[in-house]
Amino acid sequence: MEQALAAARAASSKLATEIVILDVRSLIGITDYFVICSGRNERQVATIVEEIEEQLGAEGVKAYRREGDRQARWVLLDYLDFVVHVFHTEEREYYELERLWRDADRIDVGEDGTVEVSRAELGKEGMAGGSA
Repeated sequence: MEQALAAARAASSKLATEIVILDVRSLIGITDYFVICSGRNERQVATIVEEIEEQLGAEGVKAYRREGDRQARWVLLDYLDFVVHVFHTEEREYYELERLWRDADRIDVGEDGTVEVSRAELGKEGMAGGSA
């Protein structure tokens, strides 16, 4: 969770919008969290991706797989325990991952990197109280 939060905060530092972390542990077995955020254009999407990789790389965390670089409309960074989805705003509206994974617990990350938990289940991991 801490690394997923670090990715969300890195995205926030590059002005990503609508940053959310979905806890999908109880829904699928291939990863624990989805970090989802948006950029207004391809250039911003690429900048957000670079910042996430740089900040996590500084902590010794490297993506296992990276997809979608060429067009920078939906870039996926697979860190195994969590997957980062950086969308162009239009692609995010089209694919609606949050709707597809609506049963997942949700953590909203504010523009300043603050965290708000939407379901009590996440409180078991030290996130109780709504924000950190």
